[in-house]
Amino acid sequence: MTNSVPKEEGIDHSLNLLREGYLYILNRRQSFHSDLFETRLLGKKAVCMGGKEAADLFYDNSKFKRAGVAPNRVAETLFGKKGVQTLDGDAHKHRKKMFMSIMSQDRLKKMNEIAAKQWDTALTKWQQMDDVVLYEEALEIMCRSACEWAGVPVEEKDMKKLADDFRAMFESATAIGPSHWAGRHARNRVEKWMGNLIDQVREGKLNPEEGTALYTFSWHRDLEGNLLDPEVASVEVINILRPIVAIAVYITFSALAAHHYPEERKKLQSGNEKNTQMFVQEVRRFYPFFPFAAAEVKADFTWKDYTFEKGTLTLLDLYGTNHDTNIWGNPEVFQPSRFENWDGSPFSFIPQGGGDYYLGHRCAGEWVTIEMMKVSLDFLVNQMTYDVPEQDLSYSKVSIPSLPKSKVMINNVQRVLR
Repeated sequence: MTNSVPKEEGIDHSLNLLREGYLYILNRRQSFHSDLFETRLLGKKAVCMGGKEAADLFYDNSKFKRAGVAPNRVAETLFGKKGVQTLDGDAHKHRKKMFMSIMSQDRLKKMNEIAAKQWDTALTKWQQMDDVVLYEEALEIMCRSACEWAGVPVEEKDMKKLADDFRAMFESATAIGPSHWAGRHARNRVEKWMGNLIDQVREGKLNPEEGTALYTFSWHRDLEGNLLDPEVASVEVINILRPIVAIAVYITFSALAAHHYPEERKKLQSGNEKNTQMFVQEVRRFYPFFPFAAAEVKADFTWKDYTFEKGTLTLLDLYGTNHDTNIWGNPEVFQPSRFENWDGSPFSFIPQGGGDYYLGHRCAGEWVTIEMMKVSLDFLVNQMTYDVPEQDLSYSKVSIPSLPKSKVMINNVQRVLR
């Protein structure tokens, strides 16, 4: 090992990571003038890195593994135990194929239709409300849409509670104290309920449409030909629903961007699909979502004269790579047109992770995220008018996940008559 890689001095920097949130790795990459540095997290040596080349390395499955890497507190709230994020090798590829099988063009089109219907219903309701807190409403819209698309039956009286449980899972991933425990209790509740639904499917008491997540995951067999344990199948159905509900965060930031950048909003009213696509991608690049991804070194190897030792925790800077001046010109400027000639690299633009959809750990729901953001933007920009009253629209780069403090409140909502 050489001494050329910067090393952060001190016994442990876990608290600094919590204090600095999305900027922890980027701050040090900039101060060290290096895309790679050593630190200590959770009492152990860790390597942090960022940038396009680092992302390419990080998603090399021959060098890094994900199984068992996520801290228990994250598994107990965000991912669940024994889900696809914890697998490696052939088991991961086989399970990932199950996820990708429900992402066909026909299924994505169906999701768009369901979401548009839910937005239309919500718009009718909002016209009767004095104030609409967009984030709260988007959570419920996404929850309703996700469950219908996945073939998961939910009684109307339970919908708000279910949306709140999904919210608790992703809002508590890095929390400590009561918020963390609320997230754990929410996951336990939803996993138990989902497990019962899977049992009903297998017993023939519930018949979801073929091709839906509930149907596909209930009948999926592992590499040994066995059905997934109901607990594992439950975790995986939730791994479809929870990220879709979390799109409410991006929808809220989309509304914030449309408010803060009126010239870009006007472009969205032109009906040009490319403008919408570029706006959505820039929202995903510009605003904070995931701070970093974690993996562990499989076996010793050397990269750029640095020896990665087996078992070393390695963090990839997702937020910082999306704000890397070596990749993006003026990264702190909101500029959708930067995507006009983007090369589509799976390692330079990684808001939800990088790499290959089928073989790697790139988020299988990324296509759904983009489509749901487009549907929501169409409603916010083209199908309704509203006022944005005075409020605190600032957002933190420390709190994970980050949100505008007011969660974007709107009023005087009116449908645009065509």
